[in-house]
Amino acid sequence: MKLRTFTVAPRLPERLVPLLEIARNLWWVWNPEAVDLFRRLDHDLWSATGHNPVAVLGQMSQERLEQLALDPVFLAHMDRVAEALGRYLSMPTWAAHDHPEFGDARIAYFSMEFGLHECLPVYAGGLGVLAGDHLKSASELGLPFVGVGLLYRQGYFHQYLTHDGWQQEVYPENDVYNMPLSRAVAPDGDPAEVTVAIGHRTVRVRAWKAQVGRIPLYLLDTNLEANDPEDRAVTHQLYAPGDGMRIRQEIVLGIGGVRMLAALGVEPAVCHMNEGHSAFLGLERVRMTMERSGLGFWEALEAVRVGSVFTTHTPVAAGIDKFGPHEIEEQLGEVLRQLGVGVADLLALGRENPADPDSPLSMAVLALRLSGHRNGVSRLHGRVCRRMWAGVWPGIPREEVPIGHVTNGIHVRSWLSDEMARLFERYLGPQWVDEPLNQEIWKRVRDIPDNELWRARERLRERLVGFVRRKLAEQLRRRGAKPHEIRDAEEVLDPEVLTIGFARRFATYKRATLLFRDPERLARILDDPDRPVQIIFAGKAHPADDEGKRFIQQIVHHCRDAAFRKHVVFLEDYDLNTARYLVQGADLWLNTPRRPLEACGTSGMKVHPNGGLHLSVLDGWWDEAFDREVGWAIGRGEEYADPENQDRVESMDLYDLLEQEVVPTYYGRGEDGLPRGWIAKVKTAMERLTPVFNTNRMVREYTEHYYVPAMNLWARFGRDGCRAARALARWKARVREAWDGVRVLEVQSDDGVERQVGDELPVRCVVALGGLAPEDVRVEIYHGPLDPSGNIVEPAHRFLHPESARDEDAWEFAGEVPCNRTGRHGFAVRVLPHHPNLTSPWDMGLVVWA
Repeated sequence: MKLRTFTVAPRLPERLVPLLEIARNLWWVWNPEAVDLFRRLDHDLWSATGHNPVAVLGQMSQERLEQLALDPVFLAHMDRVAEALGRYLSMPTWAAHDHPEFGDARIAYFSMEFGLHECLPVYAGGLGVLAGDHLKSASELGLPFVGVGLLYRQGYFHQYLTHDGWQQEVYPENDVYNMPLSRAVAPDGDPAEVTVAIGHRTVRVRAWKAQVGRIPLYLLDTNLEANDPEDRAVTHQLYAPGDGMRIRQEIVLGIGGVRMLAALGVEPAVCHMNEGHSAFLGLERVRMTMERSGLGFWEALEAVRVGSVFTTHTPVAAGIDKFGPHEIEEQLGEVLRQLGVGVADLLALGRENPADPDSPLSMAVLALRLSGHRNGVSRLHGRVCRRMWAGVWPGIPREEVPIGHVTNGIHVRSWLSDEMARLFERYLGPQWVDEPLNQEIWKRVRDIPDNELWRARERLRERLVGFVRRKLAEQLRRRGAKPHEIRDAEEVLDPEVLTIGFARRFATYKRATLLFRDPERLARILDDPDRPVQIIFAGKAHPADDEGKRFIQQIVHHCRDAAFRKHVVFLEDYDLNTARYLVQGADLWLNTPRRPLEACGTSGMKVHPNGGLHLSVLDGWWDEAFDREVGWAIGRGEEYADPENQDRVESMDLYDLLEQEVVPTYYGRGEDGLPRGWIAKVKTAMERLTPVFNTNRMVREYTEHYYVPAMNLWARFGRDGCRAARALARWKARVREAWDGVRVLEVQSDDGVERQVGDELPVRCVVALGGLAPEDVRVEIYHGPLDPSGNIVEPAHRFLHPESARDEDAWEFAGEVPCNRTGRHGFAVRVLPHHPNLTSPWDMGLVVWA
């Protein structure tokens, strides 16, 4: 039987047509008055649909719609929201004012997942939430942005627990026709569709558009009748298991994403890879450049690399997708034949050591080599990345590995409670919305009366406790619990007690069970009759991570223990809605990763605007944000070789902090019943951290440090038939061929003579250039103070300038080492390739040391 399909849209009275426009622009996600408007349609239906306004409108009765069309109060509310959306879309933006040079250039942001709202469940966790917040701030700043991801028919799994506390997964189907999505349309008006070669098959890909303020997000879909069932399943599940499925998803995202943009009339100047999943986009950009300009592969690669940005979020190499030669040949063979390169060439680009025949292709290494601009997601993570990927640039000092950092942030308005938003409006003024980075505005937090701030906090805690009670009772009903257990759940927790939140992915390095290392001591802390404490846990383990599931099971068992039953709760099926309640209502956010395995960890950033505080290991963002006036730190940034010893030491430190600082500060009340010391900490954290750790600041940094330079280089390399790319490729080939002949023949200096501060130490050297010209190299003095082991710390470099030729191949270079501080110093001479179009002196991974 062949089914013929059609879609049905809600029949809205003409007066209510603006509702659909508002519903289909996810701008409403961070606008409380818009959320209130949809809740007003039908409160129960709003909850039942997972807060999906399109589904609400589709399921409402025609009678109710007709009533609303005649309701002057509702219509006034709708008109206010529609006008606000119109103002937002037409108002001047930061990008238009500060970076008019963008012109018609576009930035394409590729991510495997986007966490915009629970009604669009195409996300798993922090990576997706960060991507969603990135789009929201790009919209607010007015960047010429476009997002590219995948539309999963099942998305990530829903979690439920067995009676024994073991995680189980279910994958309900997403009803994409009742989501805030529309079919993406090509410039000719037809639905946009492209094909991608995967193995020996041609896979058709279509796109759906989600509008995020000013930004279109295109979600790719292979679930088309024209595709084989195996290919329709490529976009079935986020991070789908199965042989060959991950590489097929990444081919669709990278190669299919670039082709889809072209079909939509978008040729981005800059492509930003959010993790290595989309690294194959570089291959498609190379192919398109070859086709358009007649370049060879390696020439086109130079043009593409300068317009590519890669952000890595992973602090361990084991977390990177890797594919072997057979899988590359099987799935990408046709693509490589179109590019005119072999499997060995691609493997060399994706191996840390290109000459190692046993290494698989690493998507992170491929992304590093296909990008001219690379970064980690916090200051500490940048250092970890430089250490982790030092092998890609052998012979280079670790601190000079060309990977920078842009510390993540959060989109404040998406995570801010209504109570705090009203306080900010009253005491900070409306400017805080448009200028979230303005620290002078945030200093007005001091003007909020302590009693008003505390009352807002009490309401948020009460709301969280009410939410937990409802959700816990629902969990127990689904599990078939006894009536008295459900009644007990409806009275769990106390809305007046210090409430700790711990919610995140249950990876073992995050150590969710650290708090239970000494159960008796923890029980004494929680059950103190005068100063009680309660804890709410939530989070999912990866379906294949049995150890993470055991952590959940252990916590669930503790929740049932008589010592913890009244004080500890685990919430099933953590999602964005649960996250909002937790970060808004928790008094203290707890984070206990093994340093330095937390790349950034943005969940703690969400509590500060809502008046919560943070207690964490000095890892990720907290390593650069912490001081004693804004929160608490476990340890002093130590890194341990023995995990068991680390857990013992850091759990003791955690208990000490709770007993001696956190709990006494929270319960230290004055005659008016206010915890003045706690409130002072809350205000300091709001004032110092909120204007810094937000995605508006983050996206501005990406713009100024990465997007604008990448756009300018892309334009330069694309001019005159890509002349600069051709020239750079020829120059690189010449330098690589000659490099074995480059060496430092001699170094002359009075390095044994004592100098005084302010002096300069002259250095001369003779360098054999192997047939290269002096302008093809950069000769440097690498210098700095020495530690007790004789290693240079705080290194710097000075250029040595060519002075004269010694013979037809050797040149003499000269310069000085500055003597700026006392103590023992050292230096070495090195030679690097130099070309004005290199994005970094380390691009080629070549260096010769004296």
